[in-house]
Amino acid sequence: MPAYKDNRQGTWYASFYFENWQGVKQKKLKRGFATKKDALAWEREFLLQQAADLTMTLEAFVEIYITDKKKRLRENTWSTKEHIIRTKILPYFKEKRLSEIKPRDVIAWQNEMLNYRDKNGKAYSPTYLKTLSRRSDARSFAGWRHSIRRNGSMSRT
Repeated sequence: MPAYKDNRQGTWYASFYFENWQGVKQKKLKRGFATKKDALAWEREFLLQQAADLTMTLEAFVEIYITDKKKRLRENTWSTKEHIIRTKILPYFKEKRLSEIKPRDVIAWQNEMLNYRDKNGKAYSPTYLKTLSRRSDARSFAGWRHSIRRNGSMSRT
């Protein structure tokens, strides 16, 4: 889809139609992009989020996940979950597409968390590691993937 130049403001904008979750066609408009590339990238990510496709990045999926889960959890539970997602999971998997995240990737990340030492040589506590594990085990990633495409096949590698 094209991006358009707003000559009056000197910025780019994306304007397009999409089908919402109810099947109703809606128009989407977002202004203020510095470059055409930025406008097109935003549009592409928006459409991927609407389609809930396995080709979206984990970062894009997390935004959908936050919208869905934040209202359903108690404040303290959510703040713990969000901290883990933003500071531990996203830095490692941010640019990976959901379809590219394999159980071996999750295991490698968990091993990295187990081997982590701060500047004083102190590791994460066993309780914190257990929390990390519960929030981010391979089954969670598989569940996220499964919830996106219930009738699709899931890779086992």
